[in-house]
Amino acid sequence: MTNAQQLEKIRTQDGFIAALDQSGGSTPKALRLYGIEESAYSGDAEMFDLVHAMRTRIITSPSFGGDRILGAILFEMTMDREIAGMGTADYLWKEKQVVPFLKVDKGLADVADGVQVMKPMPELDALLERGKAKGIFGTKMRSVIKSASKSGIAAVVAQQFEIGNRIVDAGLVPIIEPEVDINAPDKKACEDILLAEIGKHLDQLGDGRNVMLKLTLPETDDLYKPCIAHDNVLRVVALSGGYSREEANARLARQHGMVASFSRALSEGLSAQQSDEEFDKTLDASIQSIFDASRT
Repeated sequence: MTNAQQLEKIRTQDGFIAALDQSGGSTPKALRLYGIEESAYSGDAEMFDLVHAMRTRIITSPSFGGDRILGAILFEMTMDREIAGMGTADYLWKEKQVVPFLKVDKGLADVADGVQVMKPMPELDALLERGKAKGIFGTKMRSVIKSASKSGIAAVVAQQFEIGNRIVDAGLVPIIEPEVDINAPDKKACEDILLAEIGKHLDQLGDGRNVMLKLTLPETDDLYKPCIAHDNVLRVVALSGGYSREEANARLARQHGMVASFSRALSEGLSAQQSDEEFDKTLDASIQSIFDASRT
């Protein structure tokens, strides 16, 4: 059964998760970094066509494959589109042996109590069913912590696990992502509170209820070791969070057992203007550096 193979791959294999899930708000920036200015397109439809072309170029590159990449996180619109005549999730697994995940959150609420919880997700159950039908293995959803507010961080983690449990009930594996803003003035204190809150919720999950965690690279090395060792946690992955690839890789290499789930740091240096040869060479070097940092 494919699901068992995917589960085993995520749990045991060396590699990292490619985050290809920029949404409407972050797409213009992603395109700009890729060398496509906003003046080059008009309206959302053209913008999403261009970003799908960028993602397709990354996914179909010879350097992008299951030997170094465990999984890829997709934006809903990417899941609904095709690559080489196949649904994107099917293409990822069948052609590349890369496990497909789906970003399911609808963005962030305004800052309150030092954090941003997720906006409501009224269509979540329908989206999970659609994702399963299209071959999605797991999901990802993001909240943001901006200051060391115990009540705020508790609210973020409680919301993440409440929805995470619904995702487990639907037969998928949630990536729980309570991001700590790398510019938070009390980042270390945020992370200490976060670790304690996550621990409480992990201990309440029950046998066989698997989750993954996506966390900011911490100030205290190996802070998240207890999460990595937890029976319910398939994998702990790191977000790059605005660090350069070099800085993110250096920090990640000091976290034993944590692997990357980089977005901007993965595509850093790629450009629409590059020849396919240049593009593949740049992407290959990027993938190798992130893979190496994930193997510590």
